[in-house]
Amino acid sequence: MHALKLTQIGNSIGVILPKEALARLKLGKGASIFLTETPEGYTLTPYDPALEEQIQAGRAFMSDFRDTFHQLAK
Repeated sequence: MHALKLTQIGNSIGVILPKEALARLKLGKGASIFLTETPEGYTLTPYDPALEEQIQAGRAFMSDFRDTFHQLAK
């Protein structure tokens, strides 16, 4: 666990993440990170939760129409 401090960045307030956390999240300068509220608190993730929902919906669709896709691939 890392204790993070809020710092003034221009007219905003930000958090500076430790180098180890950035490496583990595979983040660099200019990358986006998402803050999601959960029942346990908040989660920071480099993955867009809305995109994940779309991917799951696409996988379900492809699974439902698997035979159709095989016929179209011929």
